[in-house]
Amino acid sequence: MGKWRGRRGVLITFEGVEGSGKSTQCARLAKLLREAGYRVLETREPGGTPLAERIRDIFLASTVGAKIAEPMRPECEALLVCACRSQHVAHVIEPALREGVVVLCDRFVDSTLAYQGYGRALDLTALRSLNRFATDGLMPDLTLLFDVPVRIGLARRRRERDTELNRLDRETHRFHERVRRGFLELARTAPRRIKVLDGTPDPAMVAARVAALVTKFLSKSRKVDRSPSLKVRKSSRLRSEF
Repeated sequence: MGKWRGRRGVLITFEGVEGSGKSTQCARLAKLLREAGYRVLETREPGGTPLAERIRDIFLASTVGAKIAEPMRPECEALLVCACRSQHVAHVIEPALREGVVVLCDRFVDSTLAYQGYGRALDLTALRSLNRFATDGLMPDLTLLFDVPVRIGLARRRRERDTELNRLDRETHRFHERVRRGFLELARTAPRRIKVLDGTPDPAMVAARVAALVTKFLSKSRKVDRSPSLKVRKSSRLRSEF
């Protein structure tokens, strides 16, 4: 944990069930913060680096190099996503934080706890240890959890154009309900870090709430400097479908 005490930037993560609108809100917030003079890096999980993106393809694919998919064990899911996270933190997130950048990450450690922990019933203590190993103890400064009923979120995913449903999209309604309950339980146990926002209203209304919350948070942070003349680092954002 001590390694991260000297970092200058902040890490804000976006969480929620499928179709919660988190990716849309991440992009909107990035635009707003850049206009306000912050250096911003948008990224996603699983993925974020070339190697991690290749692992992501395996993680989400309905097939694995064959017409019939090889069933993926929950333990394999957890290990794959944490392998991505290790690369992501070391090669993207940590360098940006060292430079004082505001890092906006579409999914992070809480998704592993919600999906593989509550959703797949893997041991939460083991998953937390695995996450600490993968991230060297890095945790978000702020997490925005966009909560929507599962039926609404899945319906949104199916309506999205140019989007092929992935392996997790095709999971049962009961699975996604467990994931949603898991996210809300995580928020209940970490209320100072995880802020729950209603993801059902119009995106513009949700964005206004996000802007107010994050602006207040950054105004109290001593890690990040804002300057209208600050050169903005080019974003490496990749659109998230997980």
